[in-house]
Amino acid sequence: MSGPGRASEEGLIARYFAPLAGPGADGLRDDAATLTPTPGHDLVVTADAVVAGIHYFPDDSPASIARKALGVNLSDIAAKGAVPRGFLLTLALPDDWTEAWLAGFSGGLGAAAAEAGCPLLGGDTVRSGGPALIGVTAFGEVPSGGIVRRGTARVGDRICVSGTIGDAALGLRLRLEPDAAWAAALDPALLAVLADRYLHPRPRIALANAIRRHASAAMDVSDGLAGDLAKMLGAGRSARIAVGSVPLSEAAARACAADPDLIDPVLTGGDDYEILCTAAPEKLDALRAEATEAGVPLTAIGTVTSGDGPPRFEMGDGAARVFAAGSFSHF
Repeated sequence: MSGPGRASEEGLIARYFAPLAGPGADGLRDDAATLTPTPGHDLVVTADAVVAGIHYFPDDSPASIARKALGVNLSDIAAKGAVPRGFLLTLALPDDWTEAWLAGFSGGLGAAAAEAGCPLLGGDTVRSGGPALIGVTAFGEVPSGGIVRRGTARVGDRICVSGTIGDAALGLRLRLEPDAAWAAALDPALLAVLADRYLHPRPRIALANAIRRHASAAMDVSDGLAGDLAKMLGAGRSARIAVGSVPLSEAAARACAADPDLIDPVLTGGDDYEILCTAAPEKLDALRAEATEAGVPLTAIGTVTSGDGPPRFEMGDGAARVFAAGSFSHF
């Protein structure tokens, strides 16, 4: 994959990625790494890829792209009640890649990995023949049998979400429609918040222990709150959600005040990467208290009910909000 004036694959690995390698990776000098779970723990494995022009804009900064590629995987690890242990990277580069781009990418990747305590263990670097593709396989661990599944909510459980919902969806809309009328109602600092939430997922690793101890089910919100909640509930269960209880940032709240129809993308748009979880009523207070102690607010927004219909999102007057599309999809 090297070209005129470009380093070889081995040279790129040694220069940009070997400094990120963790224990067991042998400085990325071998074809495989070792990863031994802590005694009494299970490994948790997840994989997600991001593609230029589909999951991110090709002109995004390479450091931001790297943070997103790792962050979306760490979000899944956290939602399982697991703590990160390491990751593999598959990097498929387009024909016009540059070492300046790669330097920025590896710098952002290294910063995100260090912040999460999740070192690089290995991977592969190839030419894509098309747009860039960044695939990450992340490993975490939980005490044996302690993984929190997404399909195990019970009727009567309370439904909670972490952080705030809809900022990333509005950040994407702002990117596509920078002159939208609602954007004029927000000052530059609030617009910057929305743009940042789209670019930089915040995996809620700090919530992992609380989720594992108290949640009956959990997943991360990647394709929109409404759609992901429907996935979590599956057959035989539904939910009632109070739209007024869904936590919004100041930026999202002001945007919705300027254009009330924005509540639809707030509730159905992708890229929140918050944690959606359920808990038995008697465990709710402990769950929320531990989340607060961990520095991540957790808000109760509804209740699991019986039934096969989609979750009912109720406005302040009790009317159900009906969405044109229940979730974001890249297909």
